[in-house]
Amino acid sequence: MPTHHFPKIKKITYEGPSTTNPLAFRYYDPNEMVAGKKLKDQLRFSIAYWHSFRGVGTDPFGPGTIVRPWEKGKDPVSIAKTRMDAAFEFFTKIQAPFYAFHDRDIAPEGRTLAESNRNLDKVVAHAKQLQKATGVKLLWGTANLFSNPRYMCGAATNPDAHVFAYAAAQVKKALEVTRTLGGENYVFWGGREGYETLLNTDLKREQDHLAAFLHMAVDYAKQIGFKGQFLIEPKPKEPTKHQYDFDVASGIAFLRTYGLEKYFKFNIETNHATLAGHTFQHEIEVAAAAGLLGSIDANAGDTLLGWDTDQFNPDVRELTLAMFSILKAGGLGTGGFNFDAKLRRPSIDLADLFYAHIGGMDSYALAYKLALKIRAEGKLEKFVDDRYASYDGDYGKAIEKRRLGFKDLEKLVLRKLGEPKPKSGRQEYLENLLSSYLHH
Repeated sequence: MPTHHFPKIKKITYEGPSTTNPLAFRYYDPNEMVAGKKLKDQLRFSIAYWHSFRGVGTDPFGPGTIVRPWEKGKDPVSIAKTRMDAAFEFFTKIQAPFYAFHDRDIAPEGRTLAESNRNLDKVVAHAKQLQKATGVKLLWGTANLFSNPRYMCGAATNPDAHVFAYAAAQVKKALEVTRTLGGENYVFWGGREGYETLLNTDLKREQDHLAAFLHMAVDYAKQIGFKGQFLIEPKPKEPTKHQYDFDVASGIAFLRTYGLEKYFKFNIETNHATLAGHTFQHEIEVAAAAGLLGSIDANAGDTLLGWDTDQFNPDVRELTLAMFSILKAGGLGTGGFNFDAKLRRPSIDLADLFYAHIGGMDSYALAYKLALKIRAEGKLEKFVDDRYASYDGDYGKAIEKRRLGFKDLEKLVLRKLGEPKPKSGRQEYLENLLSSYLHH
């Protein structure tokens, strides 16, 4: 494959924490054996095609600032193939084992659905060759059901059945493409599945339609033999006033209401968690408690801004807590850490793309190692176990197994237990303990 799109940048390698080379890893050594597996197989880093190779630095107040040298030519399919060559050169030089895309990221949309599908087939054939040549795999695919004006009122929740049908046809093709490229998951992000006002919205009917759409996807996946994991990605507020997939908890309620919980898990994004008023760790814990933790979109928001800024995350404390919860849940299975993060508007150089991902990969690798150490020493988990130890005793177990009722517990308190003695939660001690790991 061509390797001339980043001629001044060599393969990024691990040089250790003391290195001063900005184009080297300080904490991420892909081949380091950690907990019996290579670190690259533990973290399963993925590059988001839409930000890294379709993002041009636009924001709500201005057009793009980033111009890439490979974005030249008159034939959009040829440009898409050249862009993909550049992408795979980047994937290999940054040592990312996976990538992820929307259908319209990798191939241009045509004047008709048939033309769009033909364009997609040509680029997918090229992607398949590049995957074989490099060993880079597809973490997940999805369909862009939000950018085109036809989806201004939603896709599966659109009041027009014609739009619903078009969206179904687009997802059908995206599922086929994901299967062809060996995608290990398929994500549903309802970018416009919500409403602006209830004055023109039948909320129940729209949610019924969304559930029907997802059941159709499950049925079609079985028909074509796609065995990848389906993922729901919650996102509040943006772009609609109210998103039906607001957070993990509302997503769980939706899945269980419509009998979809056997087929879907959650792809959790840090920035979406904070926009919903939650911490990243909270969303992970809610999904894990339901057995529905699937994958991670690795980014961060700016707490001073109320929109989805999709930044690379340097907050090792936040990431360590997240990694701790992920490890406690048993990991992500076929999921991974997809860098759904974009360069800042003034970061226009090719090298900036490397700096950003090096920082992100190092932060997650360091956090992962710290979380492993915290888990191995067991101090935090022991404190929690001790705090709930009363439920391991006779009447505590009976409460959890619903063998006692109000009358039974009233007798127990009146005859034996009496007044409870307050016990400290020792939050400050635990925060200091966490800090001792972070600053060791």
